[in-house]
Amino acid sequence: MGDDRRNFLKGVAGMMGTFSPLGLTSQAAQPLGLASTEPEGKRRIRDKLWIWSLEAGMYNDAPWVPGSSRITPAEAAFYLGVPNVCMVTYKTECKLRPSPPYDQYAIALLALNQVIWALGGAQRQDIKAWLHDILQLSQKYPNIIGIQMDDFYKGTLDGGEIGSLTPRELAYVQKQLKTNEHKLDLWLTLYHHDLKYDLSESLAEFDVVTYWTWDAEDLETLEQGFVQAEKAAPHARKVLGCYMWDFGAKKLMPIALMQRQCELGHSWLRNGRIDGIIFGISNLCDLNLEAVQWTRSWIHKVGDEPL
Repeated sequence: MGDDRRNFLKGVAGMMGTFSPLGLTSQAAQPLGLASTEPEGKRRIRDKLWIWSLEAGMYNDAPWVPGSSRITPAEAAFYLGVPNVCMVTYKTECKLRPSPPYDQYAIALLALNQVIWALGGAQRQDIKAWLHDILQLSQKYPNIIGIQMDDFYKGTLDGGEIGSLTPRELAYVQKQLKTNEHKLDLWLTLYHHDLKYDLSESLAEFDVVTYWTWDAEDLETLEQGFVQAEKAAPHARKVLGCYMWDFGAKKLMPIALMQRQCELGHSWLRNGRIDGIIFGISNLCDLNLEAVQWTRSWIHKVGDEPL
């Protein structure tokens, strides 16, 4: 690190709190977010809401997203009015961002209450080094509460589906997540179409399963699909994933279907069937999409309801 950059960081740290070579500490490393500090029995709906987030502009050249986005994960969270972020990251050699070191991203998310770090396109050869990086990061930033395996399942030559890690390897990951002062949770991205296969052995290793419907037309049977997810992963806590864009058909999410998934999630959250709702994705939040605007208004309406 050059002297100019070191002096600059010390100056910033002087305004925020104590600086050490390992990162920001003391009050500077404490989350200051939107979420309630009340005990679990006095939580609000808002405290259980998340935004699935990518680097600003990540999908600007992708054919499946309408327009160019500039919004950051933290900005998207504050725009929607949610206090928790799932941040997608990538391996060092990948051209996609963010890649290590992640500290600048973690600092930007300190205003949020809880952060999950997800590995995009989780592959065996990437996970050990990535896990090491995130474990170190979580020691410096206490709002990091877990990691997530995204795009974990892949097709096999014989037409089946298998996880990127074996159950034994997942047990190893779980062991590493217990080495810090606070145990980090292991999260998974599970799609509706994954439920065609028997994945129960690997699903048993996850603490939290986020359940997503890729094709908006399948939201008509969301209730039946979620029952399948509950049967496939009976011991994991569930978080309902709600896309604000129809990624399957590459078109606008109909308001009726946006409303359907939000209202079902609201009901399931209130009766304890799910542990949260996660909205996807942050890069949609500044594109003037009706489904995003509707979701923002809905969160404003229900967010402060007590749980």
